Amino acid sequence: MLRGRMSGSRSFDRITVDPGQMNGQPCIRGMRLTVRRVVEAVSLYPNREELFREYPELLEEDVRQALEFAAAKLG
Repeated sequence: MLRGRMSGSRSFDRITVDPGQMNGQPCIRGMRLTVRRVVEAVSLYPNREELFREYPELLEEDVRQALEFAAAKLG
C-alpha cells in the first residue's frame, strides 16, 4: 500500500493507494472509502456534524486531506 504524495508538496499521510483495493483509487487510511466519495459527501453534507453522523469513521483531518489532495490533482 502506498501513501499519497504529490510532487513538490507535502505528504498526504491519510491518503492510501492500493492497486488491489477500490481499483487503485486513492482512499482514506486504507478503508474502502475513496477520496472521491469524501469530496462528494462534503458537497452533500456541508454541515460537518451531519457529515460525521453519516460517516462516523471519518475524522476532520481525513476530510481536510481529501479536499487538499483533490485540489492538488486539479492543478
